[in-house]
Amino acid sequence: MKETVDSESVRRAVREGYGRIAQAENGGCSGGVSCCGSGPEDSAKLANYIGYSVEELAALPEGANMGLSCGNPTALAALKSGEVVLDLGSGGGFDVFIAGRKVGAAGRGIGVDMTPEMLARARKNIAPYRERSGLDNVEFRLGEIEHLPLADDSVDVVVSNCVINLSPDKPQVWREIARVLKPGGRVAVSDLALLKPLPPGVREMVEALVGCVAGAVLVEETERMAREAGLTEIRLKTKKDYLEAMTDWKDPLYLKIVAHLPPGAKAGDYVTSLEVSARKAADAAQPR
Repeated sequence: MKETVDSESVRRAVREGYGRIAQAENGGCSGGVSCCGSGPEDSAKLANYIGYSVEELAALPEGANMGLSCGNPTALAALKSGEVVLDLGSGGGFDVFIAGRKVGAAGRGIGVDMTPEMLARARKNIAPYRERSGLDNVEFRLGEIEHLPLADDSVDVVVSNCVINLSPDKPQVWREIARVLKPGGRVAVSDLALLKPLPPGVREMVEALVGCVAGAVLVEETERMAREAGLTEIRLKTKKDYLEAMTDWKDPLYLKIVAHLPPGAKAGDYVTSLEVSARKAADAAQPR
């Protein structure tokens, strides 16, 4: 997909957009269910729809679920006790807090986010997480997912939920994933991807960018980037019904996107929720 704006402009738009979401009282920016953020009731509805259990959601600190998900990467990752899990673009800490309970006291959940307001929101939730879970095993670091503040070969699992599509340098994100994973480590990503290129009018909408759509790339491009980063056992699963549900729920952002599509077209004709799983080879050397 041809870039229409420079990388720093994209980062600035995303940082500012998610900063506003983090500071909003209800955790959302559009008043509906979307990757742009939602109020508490719609956030719970979305999380249930994409596979998070009632028990997982009930155990979360207040405000951690902001309706920013497009899948359930912690379930896809099949997390085990004692593992170190990294969440790219951790937002309010939603998947980190869920992962922390799954990996237990011997494991660790680490979130990285480039938005200071999101980081502050997540860190504020650490205390209630400790009180509810009895665990002291999560942390949040400021940083860009293209330049992760972690050492080589340091995590067992990398997860990410509707974030990589926002990056202006996705190949670098996948290289960083491969770098920080331990040999034999695995990836579980939920993202938005394209089944075919978006019309220019949609691709250039700032609202669509912050809503995770404009930055999405073709499914086959995602597979290529993961493979070129050195990952193996790459599996991709498309879930078109996610976008159909978004428009069924009358989310303003997605209704605006649909309005810019060709007559008769649906958002699900272009955009899909994509589950990506992969592994770093057990004998992998760091790419140079």
